[in-house]
Amino acid sequence: MPKYVLIGNSAGGIAAAEAIREVDREGSICIISDEPYPAYSRPLISEFLAGERTLEGMLYRSAAFYQQNSIEALLGRRVVSVDFPNTRVVLEGGESLSWERLLLATGGVPVVPNIAGREKEGVRTFTTLQDAKSIERFLEGKPRVVVIGGGLIGLSLTSALVKRGLSVVMVELLNRVLSAILDEPASRLVERVLREAGVQLITGQTVREIVGKPDDEGRVGGVVLDSGRQLPCEMVVIAIGVTPRTELVRNSPVKVSRGIVVDRHMATSYPHVYACGDVAEGYDFVYETDRLTPIWPNAYLGGRVAGYNMAGKRTQYPGGTAANSLKYFGYPLVSAGMVNPQDGCEVLAFTRDQVYRKVVLRDDHIVGLLFAGDIQKAGVVFGLMRERVNVRPFKDALVRDDFGLAFLPEGQRWAKLGRPPALKALREESAREDLPMGE
Repeated sequence: MPKYVLIGNSAGGIAAAEAIREVDREGSICIISDEPYPAYSRPLISEFLAGERTLEGMLYRSAAFYQQNSIEALLGRRVVSVDFPNTRVVLEGGESLSWERLLLATGGVPVVPNIAGREKEGVRTFTTLQDAKSIERFLEGKPRVVVIGGGLIGLSLTSALVKRGLSVVMVELLNRVLSAILDEPASRLVERVLREAGVQLITGQTVREIVGKPDDEGRVGGVVLDSGRQLPCEMVVIAIGVTPRTELVRNSPVKVSRGIVVDRHMATSYPHVYACGDVAEGYDFVYETDRLTPIWPNAYLGGRVAGYNMAGKRTQYPGGTAANSLKYFGYPLVSAGMVNPQDGCEVLAFTRDQVYRKVVLRDDHIVGLLFAGDIQKAGVVFGLMRERVNVRPFKDALVRDDFGLAFLPEGQRWAKLGRPPALKALREESAREDLPMGE
């Protein structure tokens, strides 16, 4: 029987497999995924849809990765249940596998609200490569598209559709876009960029019903907003967000809160069962508690920690936090940590035209940052936050145009931040290996 069974073939699962192989060259590894593709970078599906990348250009590891690391890859196979007492996973079709160590890296599934008409042809979601391919096939007729959701998924999708020359209406329930990762001033800057790109933006409303065509009720013909306003369209993409994919541990001994609860070794409440990535509640060093932080670099790091511990190398997860680096419609943004601060925090801010910088401090330590329009110094600030550096001696300079490493005490410059700058490394890891980096 496989010694290690890893359910999930994205950042966390691949990272765990690599860590296991560093420690255990002989133990058998089986990776199971309901997607039929080799591991690919999910943050790049918008570039695939825009026609800027092929599947080969999205691969996170080469197709030969599995054979090179003596990994049995069951791709296009779905796990339907886990028998924890008998240490077995059951696949669709009835086949089952035993395990000695199990990793749950099942990710998330799209949130699809109970909208009347959501079953009509022309309604899609956008979280996987298969979703992108399904949308792409529909685009040949140049449909008018309504995107439900103004978060990271909705923005990345809208960017791809505009590049394809389509007419897009974005409908966001809250009163501003990207509210989970931006504050109000930054959201308004992004909204201006969206409108200048030709996107029709409707905030403070949602879709009440998806209606059919006059001559074909089974196909999308438009939407009705909760205000009663009607918008004609041929495609609706629901991009509200994702929720942890926890169905395999429902009614099981594994403890679940919003996601699967893990300790600092990525171990669950059940012996020899680990979890990582979007499905797991890992330690957030900014909030100093366990939280969902569904971004690619955190999934990768959590997967490595899980893999080491599964193979017997005691390793502690150092903690992550929400961090996003993106550039849609030519406008760069960096957001990390606590951007909408709690009581007791100090806020430093700078605004000029389309440039906005904000740093949030608590007890003279950075707990959040937001850079829009000009992100050149964001990497240094992120590194200071990650390394918990006391910035009191130079905090007033953090949002200035001339801020840089020269403001740091000599002994902290590269000793603390390392090379390359922290956020640059984060962006490179994210693009190479999830983003959005988060939702």
